Amino acid sequence: MQDPNEDTEWNDILRKKGILPPKEIPKDDEKEELGLQEHSVVKTYESMTLEELEENEDEFGEDDEAAMEMYRQKRLAEWKATQMKNVFGEMGEISAQDYVKEVNKAGEGIWVVLHLYKQGIPLCSLINQHLSALARKFPQTKFLKSISTTCIPNYPDRNLPTIFVYFEGEMKAQFIGPLVFGGMNLKVEELEWRLSETGAVKTDLEENPKKQIEDKLMSSIRCSLPVRKDSDSEDEDD
Repeated sequence: MQDPNEDTEWNDILRKKGILPPKEIPKDDEKEELGLQEHSVVKTYESMTLEELEENEDEFGEDDEAAMEMYRQKRLAEWKATQMKNVFGEMGEISAQDYVKEVNKAGEGIWVVLHLYKQGIPLCSLINQHLSALARKFPQTKFLKSISTTCIPNYPDRNLPTIFVYFEGEMKAQFIGPLVFGGMNLKVEELEWRLSETGAVKTDLEENPKKQIEDKLMSSIRCSLPVRKDSDSEDEDD
């Protein structure tokens, strides 16, 4: 008599027809399969980001909550470690030899603001002061400065100050020459706003501070304009 548990083509046909019962899984195989399933679930947790864990929270049962919380804490710790690793907080100085390492290979998710300057140019000194303040305010962004001709040979002084903005090694914006910055009246808030427009910093300013200054200027001009009196107009008519 043929064994109904044998893996034969005929037995498979009989099982499909319902003549033979489904093949029983040996206990050892059951344990192995359960272990594989559990391993698969664990790998699913491990492969998820914090956002994905939050999004899929409703899809897991009560038994999974402890494991989910464990992996959430693990992901959170990894994220915090990355953030701490990427804290800069001050403006650094680089040479041409440092350019590739510090700018082009700054790392994943890193914004770099590089100021090319020369000593003796007042606007360059002002921008260095502003960028130093912004480096403290936005420690997740890498702020760097470099003497222009040290970093780029024969770089023309007429292009100074120059700011290059990079993200993950790619240039995203550039500000070249004194006219772009508006001269010595440049405020740190205005520079912060300009950098926020490139994505390099996440400002808490609600609008362009330059616009506020322009609005006040236009308002003062309107107020200072002489008002024509009716008597003046009558005299003209005469």
